[in-house]
Order: sequence, then C-alpha cells, then structure tokens
Amino acid sequence: MRRDLGGPRAVLDTAGGLLRRAEPATAGLWPRVSALLALQALETSLDRLWERRTLDLRGCSMRTQLICLRSYLEDPKLAARAGHAWSALSRASHHHAYELAPTAAELQAWFSVVEELIDSVEPS
Repeated sequence: MRRDLGGPRAVLDTAGGLLRRAEPATAGLWPRVSALLALQALETSLDRLWERRTLDLRGCSMRTQLICLRSYLEDPKLAARAGHAWSALSRASHHHAYELAPTAAELQAWFSVVEELIDSVEPS
C-alpha cells in the first residue's frame, strides 16, 4: 500500500534535497533513501496516469505497467528511459553488501528522468 506524501513532484523534491544535503555521517544511507523516494515519485505518477485514463493497472506488476506506458505516453523514448530509471532506482534502494550505493551523479540522472515523466504525466 502506497501513501501519498504530497504528490510525485513533492516527493522527488525531497529526494533531491537529500541529495544536496549529503553528509559524511549519513554516508551510505542518503543515496538509498533518496533512490527510494524517487522510486515512489515515479510509481505515484504512473498511478495517477492510469487513474486519469480510467485504466485499472494498479494490480499489475510495475514491469507490466512500464510496458503499457510505451503505448499510453506520447513519447516512447521517455517511456523506455522511465523503465530504465525504475529498474535502477529499485535496485539502488535495496541494500546489497556486495554493491556500492549509487553516486550522486547517477541519482541525479535518474531523478531527471523521473522529473521529465512527472512533467509529461501530471496536468499543468
């Protein structure tokens, strides 16, 4: 069950704020938390798209929803980049002892894709 934390744009802004305020004391934590928040923003944005289109896809896996996004978004390249960003953010938000946390540059690149998706999906 997902909770609305103020809409996808606000959640992504919070993730960006964590990225800008990274401190040595929180090393290893802020990248994963900010990735999780960006992932939440992406997923909430898709939920809102399906709601506006009156499509009941919330019961489908996120991979299925991302495949469908290619048909319902006017920009198939953005849909493909959103799929990649979702995979990368999902992987980054899970701790693996054998992997380093994502870098700020990687996170910023994924955040920009999420922001572009939100701009494309959310009404002005």
